Amino acid sequence: MRLFRTGQVVRILGVSRRQLQYWAETDLVAPSARTQGGHHRYTFEDLVALRAAKQLIDAGVSVQRIRHSIGSLKRILPEVQKPLSELVLVATGDLVLVLHGGSTFEAVSGQEWIFEVAQLQREVERGLGREAEGRPGS
Repeated sequence: MRLFRTGQVVRILGVSRRQLQYWAETDLVAPSARTQGGHHRYTFEDLVALRAAKQLIDAGVSVQRIRHSIGSLKRILPEVQKPLSELVLVATGDLVLVLHGGSTFEAVSGQEWIFEVAQLQREVERGLGREAEGRPGS
């Protein structure tokens, strides 16, 4: 398994050393390994998580919201250990949406955000059919 030094991560992702340090200290994205001297070492999976965090922040999502989303996703999807590197996340304003298992839901609440238009059309047609059956002279 290849490990990346902090300087390499800074160059690859275009983040500052201070950002990496802060993200590690606050457990937003902690490095997977440390040297005997305490230096951070990052795996490729860590790079994916760091890139996801950076893109969410660049899209306007607060670090606190990302951290809260990660905690919620670990509760909603217990099989997911590292949501930032294992899931597809989409930012819209300060909202984080998750694409997982054929559905889309809000990361913190778990509320589903996408519905099938065809399903809605069937429901409308059934409702109109029942309405027509109930009218006098139908």
